[in-house]
Amino acid sequence: MKVGIDMGVAAGGAAAELDLEELLATRLLVQGNSGSGKSHLLRRLLEQSAPWVQQCVVDPEGDFVTLSDKFGHLVVDATRTEAELTRIAARVRQHRVSVVLNLEGLDIEQQMRAAAAFLGGMFDAERDHWYPVLVVVDEAQLFAPAVAGEVSDEARKLSLGAMTNLMCRGRKRGLAGVIATQRLAKLAKNVAAEASNFLMGRTFLDIDMARAADLLGMDRRQAEMFRDLDRGRFVALGPALSRRPLPLTIGSVETSARSTSPKLTPLPEAPEDARDLIFTPGPEEVRPVRRPPPPPPTPTVDILAQLSRPKPMAPPPEQPVFAIIDEAEREAGISAAIREILEDEDAAFRSDAVLYQDFLVRCRIRRVPGEPLPLKAFRRRLAVGRAGVDAEAAAGEAWSTALTLSEDLPDDLQGVFLVVARAAVSGEPCPSDAVLARAYGSHSARRARRLLAFFEERGLLVVRTDFHGKRVLAFPDLGCETAPGDPDAPDEGIPTRQAAE
Repeated sequence: MKVGIDMGVAAGGAAAELDLEELLATRLLVQGNSGSGKSHLLRRLLEQSAPWVQQCVVDPEGDFVTLSDKFGHLVVDATRTEAELTRIAARVRQHRVSVVLNLEGLDIEQQMRAAAAFLGGMFDAERDHWYPVLVVVDEAQLFAPAVAGEVSDEARKLSLGAMTNLMCRGRKRGLAGVIATQRLAKLAKNVAAEASNFLMGRTFLDIDMARAADLLGMDRRQAEMFRDLDRGRFVALGPALSRRPLPLTIGSVETSARSTSPKLTPLPEAPEDARDLIFTPGPEEVRPVRRPPPPPPTPTVDILAQLSRPKPMAPPPEQPVFAIIDEAEREAGISAAIREILEDEDAAFRSDAVLYQDFLVRCRIRRVPGEPLPLKAFRRRLAVGRAGVDAEAAAGEAWSTALTLSEDLPDDLQGVFLVVARAAVSGEPCPSDAVLARAYGSHSARRARRLLAFFEERGLLVVRTDFHGKRVLAFPDLGCETAPGDPDAPDEGIPTRQAAE
């Protein structure tokens, strides 16, 4: 089905149509200096295509959140953990909801990490959810920089990798990248090179004009025309737009950005008491405290004499400075709080960050003394507690080896590994896919099977099937294996005999 998107008016007065189906297969690159109308162009494209295709907007300035009022886009505030953003992105693809990822208020490194996590979640969605999605990234040079900047190498690699996946490998997964940048020279070449459609706006630097002319197949002498383009005017080229360079003017939009270009407004009349208004502090202002002049410098002889004197010994304190903490009482309080969390049936499907906040509140209610348990240690205790090993098995050498092996796994996989290891140590049937999915915080049985394949690739266990079609997990390092278990059995809840070890 061919869907023509009205982008405005082309040269000669004809309608400038964009083939949406072709755009989904060939991607789009928009370039223009600040104030050339890039955001207006993206807004026109999003508004016109909203009824036809799911959309995801990576919005660093919060300009596109107004789409939610008119077109029903869901605004996702990026002030969340990276793991939570990844899970939200997977659910966005599953339920085919158009969203705006609002990165406003974050510094550049936080924006790069949040965008990388969200785009990664959309890219890694299950094959059954590979529906077409128009992924619009404004100010793409922030997320795919051509050279390293002031951000850390890790954040730059994460963001650049996500943008490369979007533009290079996203087509087969239904992701169509539309990226906008102020300067082509600032954008990574391997990201820009994957676009087959181009809309070039006003630009002034020679290097950017030359690259724009090369991309449009124009003569270098024609590159000067990009300096003369008015706001909202672009030159289009590509299979979804035009086979020859085509000047066009972007049409009007129904929504507006929260931030607008500065407008000249007349100055107010100068008040008669302007001097008093400026130099007299208001009642809410705190008067600065005048510091006394510094004391005269101490002679060098006196400094040497002070250093040569023996330091007097401080008398021992009669009472300890800090209160003595009963470690047994603290450990009992922490274990009780974790046990209460694990007894909640919905806890398995909540993020670690949410559970950690609940844990801190429970510790305050119980008045657990000492510093709160760090997040990393809490995740470890939670993973061990979810395994539900009994006291007799926990005292054995096999369980101690299982705990050591799990320390090298990512935090979100330790609990799943310990669940299957506990079943092997205790000689219980192999957990079903539903049980493993619950331990991972998911409802997907396919994802649970992938976790077992990951453990097998790491050499931690061996998966085999007996003659009755039941699954057995053998652990070479533990010297034990699970009893045969039905992988398709329903989840009847994970026992939690022991909440902390």
